[in-house]
Amino acid sequence: MATKQRAQRGRPRSFDRETALEQAMRAFWEHGYEAVSIADLTEVMGIKAPSLYAAFGDKRTLFEEAVEAYVRDFGAFSGRALAEEPTARRAVARTLREAAAFHTLPGYPRGCMVITAATNCTVQSEDVMRGLRERRARNVELIEERIRADIAAGELPADTDAHALATYGVTVLQGMSQQARDGADRTTLERVAELAMAAWPSGRSDDGAAGEGGERGE
Repeated sequence: MATKQRAQRGRPRSFDRETALEQAMRAFWEHGYEAVSIADLTEVMGIKAPSLYAAFGDKRTLFEEAVEAYVRDFGAFSGRALAEEPTARRAVARTLREAAAFHTLPGYPRGCMVITAATNCTVQSEDVMRGLRERRARNVELIEERIRADIAAGELPADTDAHALATYGVTVLQGMSQQARDGADRTTLERVAELAMAAWPSGRSDDGAAGEGGERGE
């Protein structure tokens, strides 16, 4: 009996782990953390519960890995913009423009998983909500850091409220996510991004930043 159990434990997985993870990510992205049950996950992933637990741990651990996969494959555009663009304004303009594309990708759930996957959770899932909240707060911090650097460099007026301006940019980003879930198309969201950037303080090297083309999602 013990030999048989060891043999069973040693059997290779009969499913593709990355494909199963993507299906779990889509389920969480579309329906939210609490609305997706283990039964739902095993159905969309095409595996049985013991295989899910063996490969991914519990539901919370699977969700965290799904969020990481989402950020890697769909949510990294903001970080790239902040790293690659010369000013905060250009980075935020690019982020909003690319959000219009990523939040409306054909064949995928709409909106941003980090913004929507734990919006209506109960107190039992407070740790899940807190984890996503911390990710969103970190995004504000990163933008604020770039804004402060631009103020110090003379790219933005000295009296610019860096925290409020960073919060404004993220607020627009989060609103675009919800509008995408409500059915707004990419063109509409791109127009929203343009209007949002019209309120951004003028910088000495930012002319035309809001009208540049995006990268992925064309």
